Amino acid sequence: MNRYRPTAFVLAGLVALATPSAGSAQTAPGTPPPAYRPGLGDLMTMTVQPRHIKLALAGREKNWPYAAYELHQLEESFERVVRYWPQWRRNPIADIMSSVTKDPMAMLAQAIKNADAEQYNIAYRRLTDSCNACHQATNVGVNVIVVPDSSTFPDQDFRPVKP
Repeated sequence: MNRYRPTAFVLAGLVALATPSAGSAQTAPGTPPPAYRPGLGDLMTMTVQPRHIKLALAGREKNWPYAAYELHQLEESFERVVRYWPQWRRNPIADIMSSVTKDPMAMLAQAIKNADAEQYNIAYRRLTDSCNACHQATNVGVNVIVVPDSSTFPDQDFRPVKP
């Protein structure tokens, strides 16, 4: 009988996995599942962080049209964050984020418009520092943002397109 014991355990496990538990969220047939609401950390990792990185890489290459595009994408990412998470725990994320990003984002926009690499680098560092200030203010200071030193996007060329 021992030779059948592993098979019995596997079958029991498969039956347990296939059987919905009483506590699982079930919807009536034809009812759509509840809308997905990403967590604050999910939004930061999925939308804000990649835009922050791409913005740095575009500026490093002096690709001003692409930098302008990514700055706009980052603004939209911040808007999505505060739309879904205007407050997190007891932290007014909408107010904090707006207050710490407004000036650096405006500085970046002006540096891009002027194609001024020196001002761009200053503004980008200020934005990065603002991200860290927000993290400190919301008690997630362990999440430290830095100016990237290399691309994490091997399938994208950040150099300006030559006509």
